[in-house]
Amino acid sequence: MKKTPLLNAALSQLVASLGHKDMLVIGDAGLPVPPQIRCIDLALTRGIPGFVDTLRVVMEEMQVESAFVAAETAHKSPHILAQINELLPVTAVQTISHEELKEKTRQARAVIRTGEFTPYANIILVAGVVF
Repeated sequence: MKKTPLLNAALSQLVASLGHKDMLVIGDAGLPVPPQIRCIDLALTRGIPGFVDTLRVVMEEMQVESAFVAAETAHKSPHILAQINELLPVTAVQTISHEELKEKTRQARAVIRTGEFTPYANIILVAGVVF
């Protein structure tokens, strides 16, 4: 059995396959997933799993170089943005519009769908390297 926190086999395989600059999206239950993009659907019910819990576990496994969040997050869900900033303190978190975030999702390797029902609880993580 794995020792690291991430137990979901599909998600673990995905993180292991990421290369430098590949993008991985963690989204709330309502974020649209483009049809050609792989979706790892973790949503069980409203709030389970939550966005922040999912981000925390992914951050344990993934080397993140930078990230994108929607500008709307600061106004509609400031507590989510505060938790993002706690989890990614040295990572450059760039703010873009929600429409830009949805467009950028089309370039991602995959979208992780959570059970989060908080508006704008979405992030695009850009893979870094460990050397």
